[in-house]
Amino acid sequence: MTLRKNMHELEAQLTQLSAQEGLAFVADLFSGKVTFSTSLGQEDQVITQLIAHANLPVSIFSLDTGRLFPETLDLLSRTEAKYKQSIKVYYPTTDSVENLVTKIGINGFYDSVDNRKSCCFVRKVEPLRRALAGNDVWVTGLRAEQSANRSDMKRIVWDEANQILKYNPLMDWTFDDMIAYINEKKIPYNPLHNKGFISIGCAPCTRAIMEGEDARAGRWWWEESKKECGLHAK
Repeated sequence: MTLRKNMHELEAQLTQLSAQEGLAFVADLFSGKVTFSTSLGQEDQVITQLIAHANLPVSIFSLDTGRLFPETLDLLSRTEAKYKQSIKVYYPTTDSVENLVTKIGINGFYDSVDNRKSCCFVRKVEPLRRALAGNDVWVTGLRAEQSANRSDMKRIVWDEANQILKYNPLMDWTFDDMIAYINEKKIPYNPLHNKGFISIGCAPCTRAIMEGEDARAGRWWWEESKKECGLHAK
């Protein structure tokens, strides 16, 4: 089907379907052109299980920024082994990382929002564009409950920056829904979640949250701006 057309119809159809049914519907409708980006967070682990369980024709990839926690990389290996599912890993280019570090320093992202966004662009946004190339649908683990910036997102939207449809099958899931499903299906997850790390990104940019804090308060914790890296800019 033509991209961007009948968005309201697609949204209406997907609203009536469960996450598993919606993934199967999208995979069939856009056969061979659907890819899922996993950061190995709990939401993404749920989606990986749903794809693997139904053997859906959805490719899976992850972004290794070069600054991830060892626990995250270990989970990648455990997930591939458990589900017999290949997860393609994309890396930032060597030249772009070297140029970035020369310009702002190894930890220069602490110095300004602009520096941090430059780091996110080099390590995440540019590799994402390569990963999405040639696909019609990008599946993500976004949930409305995660942050104010995501609260009014729909299940399927047009991502202008990447010229692709973005499908969010867990958009209406609560945190409790997700944890219950993980426990029921015995889905492997990052042990850092048990230590207060709710949203996990690069190691130098992530801390555990304190009681009463927003789930994404631990991301870029030294900033007062919205907690986004540019992958899901509205």
